[in-house]
Amino acid sequence: MRIESAGQTHIGRRTQNEDAYSMRPELGLFVVADGLGGQEGGEVASQCVVEAFTEFRERLARDAEATWPHKPSPRRSPEERLLVACTELAQRAVVSRRVGPLREMGSTVVALALGPHGAAVAHVGDSRLYRLRDGRLEALTRDHSITEEMRAAGMEPPPRGQSTFGHIITRALGTERAEPTVQRLELQPGDVYLLCSDGLYEPLGAEGLAARMAQGSVTEACESLVSGAYDAGGRDNITAVVLRVTAA
Repeated sequence: MRIESAGQTHIGRRTQNEDAYSMRPELGLFVVADGLGGQEGGEVASQCVVEAFTEFRERLARDAEATWPHKPSPRRSPEERLLVACTELAQRAVVSRRVGPLREMGSTVVALALGPHGAAVAHVGDSRLYRLRDGRLEALTRDHSITEEMRAAGMEPPPRGQSTFGHIITRALGTERAEPTVQRLELQPGDVYLLCSDGLYEPLGAEGLAARMAQGSVTEACESLVSGAYDAGGRDNITAVVLRVTAA
């Protein structure tokens, strides 16, 4: 299979962009990070996360015997093990920078790893991975948030934009609760994947995401997603990374 990809970020209606992303198709790694709003240093935290993921993957590409931050679990696929290690290193990187004015900073992350054994996704917080397959949109990640904890407990939370806790997340890199959720994925020709921050998916909703993910090239789809979120009134930073799987 062949992968086409494109990425874009926009400051939105904020005074600075606290999102960061990385696309390294030659390494099979795609990452979106969103610095915690309301805390100083969000842009520092998100950049630390993206750099930690990218640097470790680059190190493995140069040296297959490179030291890992922990002993990899044999129960996980190679792609899952990579993302677990990257997340641990990103956590260390953010924590090491949490001093002085940056002592409260943190970041979410969603990352997709592709390799000869398949694919995997890892996330912490409320940045998401979506898949459009045969016209059906599916969120492949579940937010680490109070809203999702209520759903898991059988309670129906109010719409995110209509509650005082709708944006409160329960895990973030840099905090004491930074464990990622990691899962394997099976790619199929025709799949379209979207890694994004909440500033993208909130203004557009499921229908808006699906319609734009299906448009033209991956570059056109990415541009349509970001501009569409802004035009829909999105106030947060807006970031999208789009991948399309085609037959080789």
